[in-house]
Amino acid sequence: MRIGFGYDIHKLVVGEYIILGGIKIPFDKKLSGHSDADVLIHSICDALLGAMGEGDLGMHFPDTDSNYKDISSMILLSKVKDMLFNKGYHVVNLDITLVMEKPKISIYKRQIEENIKKFLNINDCVNVKATTNEKIDTIGKNEAIACFCVVLIDL
Repeated sequence: MRIGFGYDIHKLVVGEYIILGGIKIPFDKKLSGHSDADVLIHSICDALLGAMGEGDLGMHFPDTDSNYKDISSMILLSKVKDMLFNKGYHVVNLDITLVMEKPKISIYKRQIEENIKKFLNINDCVNVKATTNEKIDTIGKNEAIACFCVVLIDL
């Protein structure tokens, strides 16, 4: 068994929706980044890469490479998933914490969990939580969203 930890943060800018866990969520802002800036998927990718001892997201998909401009983070996760499966690993569980003031995502959490389970071929053990930063710092001022992820993989 191997454990990996992932973290990501992206700035919020004017927009019509955000993408979290591959799900479009209506909002008056969007996450800014080289790809679609899905902080949740980016944190999962980093956690999986870390558990495999394969570096990080920026090493595999650098923001200096135009091939990844505006790419869906689900495509990046697909490539990481292929690495995972090619090494003979499977995901035992994922525990994810979003840190954000808005939008409230309670009605989307189950949909996000199911999307990740289906995508990674996991029957159970995907947990998505959200908390605020109590109006402290950039996240608390609703200028950014961050995400933490811990993953356990096994052969």
